[in-house]
Amino acid sequence: MSETKPPLWTCPRCGHKFVTRNLWHSCSNYPLEYHFVNKEPQVRELFNCWLDFVETHGGPVTVVPQKTRICFMVRVRFAGAVTRKRWVECSMWLKRRVQWPLFHRIETLLPYGYFHYFKLSDQAQLNDELAALVREAYAIGCQKGGPLEIAAE
Repeated sequence: MSETKPPLWTCPRCGHKFVTRNLWHSCSNYPLEYHFVNKEPQVRELFNCWLDFVETHGGPVTVVPQKTRICFMVRVRFAGAVTRKRWVECSMWLKRRVQWPLFHRIETLLPYGYFHYFKLSDQAQLNDELAALVREAYAIGCQKGGPLEIAAE
């Protein structure tokens, strides 16, 4: 049986899309290039590798540059990046806590799961184990089952 989800709501001021009407947000627009000003050239390359990796192992995403981060979105924002001077802090939302040496920080989003963060400084870090986790995060972005659907109602 095919599941039909309601269309995303579009903020009339900034044009950003959300699963619920009038969801609080910063209501601003930043160009993607804003995040690469005064950064080492490898930062853009690392970001592109992360984006390509997410799209290869998850699927197509909408890139949403915000003031302090870049989000990857399908129906909801499920992964992203924060650019630093010489590296990229990548993140992804999982419904379970995953202990893995690559993750330097895990934030609890009770009752909806955990945000996992890692410092991407070499594209060799993007491996098969991470690909499996990206597939999980992408499913969250698509709102495939679980408490996320309840939260969006």
